[in-house]
Amino acid sequence: MASVDLEIATREEKYINTIKEMRLKNFSKGLPFLILSDKLPDGQVYREFPDEHIELQEVSAVGSKYNTTVFKILSSTEADHIRKENGLL
Repeated sequence: MASVDLEIATREEKYINTIKEMRLKNFSKGLPFLILSDKLPDGQVYREFPDEHIELQEVSAVGSKYNTTVFKILSSTEADHIRKENGLL
């Protein structure tokens, strides 16, 4: 593996590890974790909860206040797919 490839792989691993740490920190406080995906339309996000369920939500701003609308609660299989796709498994 070229040194540039190794450097990129190392950075990606550090990034994923940091994300995993933030996720676990949120869960330990009983807070959800926001998963952003460029595969979703603008304004839509995944929100993962400490009980392991994931919701597909739309987030909109009204002034300084944010509103969320739940579009779907993902099945266990769908949730695992999103975790795997985002390096969270």
